Amino acid sequence: MNKNEIADVLTEIGTLLELKGENPFKTRAYLSGARVLESIEQEELDTLVREERLKSVKGIGDALAQKIGELHTTGRLEFFEKLKASIEPGLVAMLEVPGLGPKKIKAVHDQLGVTTIEGLAAACADGRVAALAGFGEKSQEKILAGIRNREAYGKRHLWWEAQAVAAPIVAGLRALPQVARAEAAGSLRRGMETVGDLDFIVAATDVVPVVEWFVSQPGVKEVTARGETKASVRFESGLQADLRLVPVEQFAFALHHFTGSKDHNVQMRQRALARGLSLSEWGLVPAEGDETVKAKVQSAQVSGLKSQVSPPASPSAPVASEAELFAVLGLHFIPPELREGLGEIEAAEAGELPRLVEVGDLRGAFHNHTTASDGRNTLSEMTAAAEALGWDYLGIADHSKSSFQAKGLDEERLAAQVAEIRALNASGRFKTHVFAGTECDILPDGRLDFDDAVLAALDYVVVSVHNVFNQSSADMTARIIRAIEHPHATMLGHLTGRLLLRREGYQVDVTKIVDAAIANGVVIELNASPWRLDMDWRHWRKAAGRGLLCAINPDAHETAGLSHVGAGINSARKGWLTKEQVLNTRSLAAVKSWLATGHWSLATSH
Repeated sequence: MNKNEIADVLTEIGTLLELKGENPFKTRAYLSGARVLESIEQEELDTLVREERLKSVKGIGDALAQKIGELHTTGRLEFFEKLKASIEPGLVAMLEVPGLGPKKIKAVHDQLGVTTIEGLAAACADGRVAALAGFGEKSQEKILAGIRNREAYGKRHLWWEAQAVAAPIVAGLRALPQVARAEAAGSLRRGMETVGDLDFIVAATDVVPVVEWFVSQPGVKEVTARGETKASVRFESGLQADLRLVPVEQFAFALHHFTGSKDHNVQMRQRALARGLSLSEWGLVPAEGDETVKAKVQSAQVSGLKSQVSPPASPSAPVASEAELFAVLGLHFIPPELREGLGEIEAAEAGELPRLVEVGDLRGAFHNHTTASDGRNTLSEMTAAAEALGWDYLGIADHSKSSFQAKGLDEERLAAQVAEIRALNASGRFKTHVFAGTECDILPDGRLDFDDAVLAALDYVVVSVHNVFNQSSADMTARIIRAIEHPHATMLGHLTGRLLLRREGYQVDVTKIVDAAIANGVVIELNASPWRLDMDWRHWRKAAGRGLLCAINPDAHETAGLSHVGAGINSARKGWLTKEQVLNTRSLAAVKSWLATGHWSLATSH
């Protein structure tokens, strides 16, 4: 295990011990040990374990050193496994309910005998929770609301987590000798921020081995359907997956249909009907009369296509791909992310679809954290990870002092970090250049957390809201606009503060904030954290069309988090964003120029 994986185990041990009511000092030892691990370099941990010197690290005693060593060497810890087995699973599940920490869970368990979320809901409904010391009516209402949200959110899954399940299944299906073609479809393929279930479309003739392989996947809890054309499973996470098996000649139609969206498909069927054709998951057939579909296809190709659209190999050839399906209906290929029934068909007909931004276009990112605040990797480790991704630059924007819960930096610590960044760049140790920034809290009245002199010493400033979310829409909008108007504000972080499937965003007038950002030359980020994806993709097409510049930032709190830009790219593509509309597709020289002047010139884009 690496240091962050070990830290996760230590943190979970501390939480489980707190659920059991263990000595607070013992509980805190594990939580503190996790923080210590995060603050040291991975190479240093490797050396300390190898040389059996873990106990020399402040905050790590004999017992903790033994457990860290065991996890580092074997990836398992018997103590941890026995501890998990000793606690009611329902109590652990309650940790997912907002407003419930280990102490409160232990209280409702000990005093009310509650062992499940269902039992907790019943105890709230009849007022027993409110009657407990330390709870009250407001806490009870918050817990009930959290339970309701958990039930609603539980029906969907983050795109990032769904993709982690889907990717190896697609790869495995393609590797089967019986499979000619295989793709994931549905909202996952369209890059929606959350996914209800997984859809896999497979072209195969000998289907029995394919179905058997599919239902035998690791993590499958239940097989809900098994047949010659469809199989369905449910994973332990609750995520459902459907496998649809079709002949190879139907593959393109099935893939298009099950990718969706519903609105896109309705408009495509209407377009086919206008050409005398009927489009479905099974194929393209004459809508009426005895004219063959091949003749209709040939007619559509000749009359409907612009010269730059490539038709199928011959007018009578079957439709073998989605590109050919779109071409038959007189359209350029429409990327899956755009298939939402929001004007993509009209744009495809006119040849006006944008060249969407891609992961490979990114040259760096700005909103990232280190162990200086609440990150889990050091400055050097984050820089090395960015270099491994081939990035030209990396921005470090640790929290400011008002974010005390995130170990926010005060003026002195920030100055020290800036000096460390400048020294790292001067050393030539990494090819990746590091920009020194801050994620500066927007205070409730719109002031920033640092004064002008501090902000002026930085390369850039991300301004974000981290507290007092219950302000009215008017007050929150005015608060954010005041921060945007600050002369040192470079970009706005996570516009609404939402946490997908966990917390709704605060109320804000997005249009007014976009107007203010454009007027003041401030970037709005597309926070690529899979839990945020904020500003929402539904706002980007209009905003970028009016001149708003985007930065796709992972808000990474560890090295692995840098890869979250992939989720941000999905949302950027859904928002019709091009490479030119995203700041961090620019070269290092161009970004330096932009940060120095606050103005962007296409002439300096490369």
